[in-house]
Amino acid sequence: MASRADSIASNMSLANFSKATELRQRIWFTIGALVVFRFLSFVPLPGVNPLILETLYDQTRGGILDLFNTFSGGSLERMSLIALGVMPYITASIVVQMAAALHPTLAALKKEGATGRQKLNQYTRYGTVFLCVIQGWFLAAGLESFGAQSGLQAVVNPGYMFRVGAVISLVGGTMFLLWLGEQITSRGIGNGVSLIIMAGIVAQFPTFVSNLFEGGRTGSIAAPLIIGFCIMVVILIVVISFVERAQRRLLIQYPKRATQRGVMQADRSHLPLKLNTAGVIPPIFASSLLLLPLTITQFAGAPTGGESAAGGFAQTLLFYLQPGQWIYLTLYALGIIFFCFFYTAVVFNPEETAENLKKNGGFIPGIRPGKRTADYLEYVLTRITVVGAIYLAVVCVLPEYVIRQTGLPLFLGGTSLLIVVNVTVDTISQVQSHLLAHQYGDLIKKAKLKGRKR
Repeated sequence: MASRADSIASNMSLANFSKATELRQRIWFTIGALVVFRFLSFVPLPGVNPLILETLYDQTRGGILDLFNTFSGGSLERMSLIALGVMPYITASIVVQMAAALHPTLAALKKEGATGRQKLNQYTRYGTVFLCVIQGWFLAAGLESFGAQSGLQAVVNPGYMFRVGAVISLVGGTMFLLWLGEQITSRGIGNGVSLIIMAGIVAQFPTFVSNLFEGGRTGSIAAPLIIGFCIMVVILIVVISFVERAQRRLLIQYPKRATQRGVMQADRSHLPLKLNTAGVIPPIFASSLLLLPLTITQFAGAPTGGESAAGGFAQTLLFYLQPGQWIYLTLYALGIIFFCFFYTAVVFNPEETAENLKKNGGFIPGIRPGKRTADYLEYVLTRITVVGAIYLAVVCVLPEYVIRQTGLPLFLGGTSLLIVVNVTVDTISQVQSHLLAHQYGDLIKKAKLKGRKR
């Protein structure tokens, strides 16, 4: 009976999908926008030799560039117009959110509703342009200096004209991606910026999967190792899908109110607290901070003073900070846990939530409104954040450790899995919401037609 009900529900969903013209248009628009994004990732930056650039990029693998290159769909490796991707916008938005939680003026703007949010979005865009200019300038200068020290010249005509042109091109590419993401959000399906990041990650799946199975065919990678890794990825996807939707729902009670029939009735609702409130921000921040010294050293040239104590210490430090080393993995896990608590404290304010409940007459049964409610919310949030932080650390560190120990030629880390699964689940939920709204719309139309016939 259950399987039959599920099949009927699925058939109804397919039938509704075939009739939902607006939803189909939104999906096709989203696909078209993502195709434009992929085309742009192959448009090279003016003044760069792509063949020499490929050789230089192979020498910088293992740094923060690999992380940004994954999120940009290989655009950074090819040094395309959208090489910076949307990471400057992500960084700027995180900084503005933190500032809004800590600075009184920005906190007041946040409480003003739509006008305040529009002002904060404007500050985020200013911050995005500023970060693009800084990152683009250093990226252009790094290409010139790194190429010269390696005996190769990736830039055809190095100089200030190249740097200015590169900065203008990179700023324009990132801002165009933001505009494209907004169009997807308003006219397509899902969150535009998140879908662009996910498309960049998914675009590299075929290459790495083919490398994996090619290694199995040639015998360089054992078949049980490939099967075990695939099983681990499937288990991680299931765990991520389960935990990301997990919530601690607190019962909220409202005073009894008289209904139209004179019956006193109490309203109840729930306050959902996500198990992973911070999302994918902690892994991105932790990996960026850890890989930053390694990347700077690779661009500036590794210290050659190996005979001196300082040179030997620097070489040893860089060795243990390589992804997969036990010091790197330990610091990575601790960084994820720290940023998980920090960002959760930024995005969720127990005092503000308790005050809003008190103003609306709501309370948690057995807890006094006001400070006691805020303390209780903080207590519950701390306990579930401990579980969420451990979950994030395990999901992100385990693939790094396995790849390092086995030597698999893969980029598939926990952060990439988190982004892909989260965005996919969110997009599917929005598609289901559109189908449900379309089904309700048809029911309302039929009810109106029956009413007219009577």
